[in-house]
Amino acid sequence: METIEKILPKDFVTDQEVRWCPGCGDYSILKQAQSVLAEIGIKREDTVFVSGIGCSSRFPYYMETYGMHSIHGRATAIASGLKAARPDLNIWIVTGDGDALSIGGNHFIHLLRRNFNVNVLLFNNEIYGLTKGQYSPTTRKGTINKSAPMGTIDHPFNPLALCMGAGGTFIARSMDRDPKHLREILLRASKHKGTSLVEIYQNCNVFNDGAFFPFTEKESKQNETIFLENNQPIIFGPSRTMGIKLDGFKPVIVNLEEGNSANDLWIHDEADPIKASILTRFFDDVTIPGHLPRPFGVFYTETRACYEDEMEAQIVTAIESKKRGNLDALLRGKNIWEIK
Repeated sequence: METIEKILPKDFVTDQEVRWCPGCGDYSILKQAQSVLAEIGIKREDTVFVSGIGCSSRFPYYMETYGMHSIHGRATAIASGLKAARPDLNIWIVTGDGDALSIGGNHFIHLLRRNFNVNVLLFNNEIYGLTKGQYSPTTRKGTINKSAPMGTIDHPFNPLALCMGAGGTFIARSMDRDPKHLREILLRASKHKGTSLVEIYQNCNVFNDGAFFPFTEKESKQNETIFLENNQPIIFGPSRTMGIKLDGFKPVIVNLEEGNSANDLWIHDEADPIKASILTRFFDDVTIPGHLPRPFGVFYTETRACYEDEMEAQIVTAIESKKRGNLDALLRGKNIWEIK
């Protein structure tokens, strides 16, 4: 991928009318993506956005790059094929909780385990917004909406726990209402060699307004969120007097003003898959007394070979050992019959 000396966020703005609902969290994500791409400085013609179906999947129309608005749940499969054919391209996949985790669930987990060098933005608003408010795979149990008038009885997915189980090599979470943090995470994701997965809490102000307000609003955010920093103790709270300590493998909340030391707290390590798996389980309902705060930031990252690189290496080895093939000869085959 070729970088250029000067490019601005406005260079990624298209002439298309942005057709999200006023107040939608997608606007914030779009702006930060344009800002990050400008900082990366990769040529626009070397960048591709691939999306599936849903509100988030309008994204390629609003990015002045190459793009494809594909089919429901298959953006990951299409992007995988594109990366295999053109490993030089800077590829971003934009999807939602319904698109990626319902009809696209199978393609999603296999993208993660294969570790193509692509970036995935998973917009999670815990609802189907485009089709007007049905519950999605991440909708919280008991939520009342158009397809569950008495409250959904489905147990919701924990997206990042699913990604850890699928072997993701970069797993992170951010939110639409913290643009500074979102920008930092997108920049980190863009620099990762492998599949970068960023779950973004995105408010649907029409069909599921306030789903993430405990984590985004000023009066509750400091008590309900942890912002992970590598090699730093896990501390939170308005005065940063609360922390997380591990009792064996069980996380517990401690008060640093009650005889507990920061030296005894859990030190976040992005390279530790066991601790990352525990962090993904900080998924409690905020209404439960004593619940754990929700983590944001990079949960886990590792270096692992990318699928397209290993595939290319196999092709080179095959050509060296068997020479270049002849397609006509392959189609004819080795067995010949004479008809008399």
